[in-house]
Amino acid sequence: MTRVAALAILFLVLIQPNHPQAMTWGALAVFPLELPVIVAALLAFGPGRAGIALRILLVAAIWTIAVLKLADFATFTAFNRGFNLVVDYHLLPAAWMLAQGSLGGFLSWLALVAIVLGLGALGWLLWWATGVLARVQMPKPARVLAGALVPVTAIVAVAEIGAARGAWTLPQELRPPGAAFTARVGLERVEHAIVARRDLARFVTASQNDPMVQIEPGLERLGTRDMVLIFVESYGRSSHENPLYAPTHRATLRRAEAKIGQAGLAIRSGWARAPMVGGQSWLTHGSVASGLWLDTQSRYRALLASPRRTLFHFAAQAGRRTVAIMPAHVLPWPEGRYFGFDAIYNADDLGYRGQPFNWVTMPDQFTLTAFERLEQSRPDRAPLVAQIALVSSHAPWVPVPQLLPWDALGDGRIFDPWALSGDPPEVVWRDHDRVRDQFRQATDYSLETVGDWAARQGDTAPLIVVMGDHEPARFVSGVDGFDVPLHVIGPPDLLALFDGLGWVQGMLPDPATPSLAMDALRDLLLTRLSTDAAP
Repeated sequence: MTRVAALAILFLVLIQPNHPQAMTWGALAVFPLELPVIVAALLAFGPGRAGIALRILLVAAIWTIAVLKLADFATFTAFNRGFNLVVDYHLLPAAWMLAQGSLGGFLSWLALVAIVLGLGALGWLLWWATGVLARVQMPKPARVLAGALVPVTAIVAVAEIGAARGAWTLPQELRPPGAAFTARVGLERVEHAIVARRDLARFVTASQNDPMVQIEPGLERLGTRDMVLIFVESYGRSSHENPLYAPTHRATLRRAEAKIGQAGLAIRSGWARAPMVGGQSWLTHGSVASGLWLDTQSRYRALLASPRRTLFHFAAQAGRRTVAIMPAHVLPWPEGRYFGFDAIYNADDLGYRGQPFNWVTMPDQFTLTAFERLEQSRPDRAPLVAQIALVSSHAPWVPVPQLLPWDALGDGRIFDPWALSGDPPEVVWRDHDRVRDQFRQATDYSLETVGDWAARQGDTAPLIVVMGDHEPARFVSGVDGFDVPLHVIGPPDLLALFDGLGWVQGMLPDPATPSLAMDALRDLLLTRLSTDAAP
């Protein structure tokens, strides 16, 4: 029985899927072609020193790839892509901060301890299983035969890997009865790391060559008006296409459109393409600001080390005051200095004294009034170019505030009844249907708030660019793709500068309108709003 258990452990680890859609009972029907290679090698080397060395190598390799498959599973669930060791190591502290904000300290530490113990148990089980097979008593001729089977079974596994990767085609009668999936994942992760390093080198070169530097755009067409870029967390095409959300969100956008129109403002709407889904909003913020495609943390870090000038550098050069309103930042943001902001307002700087909404530090309505109080109402100020990153529609989406009278917010304690209401995230997140409904409500609150804020700007309304930062995780969004809605709101004369882009009037973008990559927005804004850089 111990040998059967040892084989079962190796079998299960080797067939372990790395994608949520592959986590089915059908995975048990896939025979791992690495298993005969491993068993033959353990039998051939036996329990001696050579066998111990082999076991160390095997356990280290299998355990490492198993952990990478778990990481793949997590990133496929959250971001719809596999895990890359070179560019994704930063996700661990980010996930830890999100867990603490959503689940609380005790449950977060409990989960971390469980994960560490589980990974340790996996390593011990692999060591035990390989030891059981290596200690099988066999005569010397049988061990020689096992050794001869190692290259034969390895060739079969290599043939399957090559066929699966498209390196060659095998006739039906020669296709192996299984898959060398674990070995293939290990090989692919090495290749991904090499490709990521090469891509990073190309990105560094691109960051140092900026054609806008030669143009020196001055944003003259804005005149004395402000420009405000508002990012709505997790607002994507799913709000317009998923039947779970579209009826609610599109109705809210229609009401906002009517209010904004009554205020004498015009609207254009289209689509932008985000560099990721599920999280890492700063990659979208950085892509828009820099005009470079930031789809990995390594690219983001390379940008921070480059001489690339952002939208806010050009705005400051044109005599405008540049500010960032970042309510999600509960820690200092030293990277913000790179982007060229004159002032950065993190969570503690915005004056909110109410209760947090779990991970969300404050409601979007308070964030927007803080911007009015801290910047828009300043006497004798220069025109603003501001970035505001709203967070009420950020996971875990519980609880959800309500839109209140704008002049009644005070220091934010008026929101406490909503902040302390309802089930906590650890209860809601046991049911995916409840999670999706909370997302619907939270995003609807954000859209209602932004629309109401834009409508109340009056005669001195800024040019307002509203866009989603990314889709939520796929199990929430229910749609493929990376598109997010883009709304430009402002005085009709300014909105006319964006004609010819295929954007439609109103708050409901045409589904057929091609999306504009986020890294094209910097140059689009600079050229459309500057006389010397007009397209």
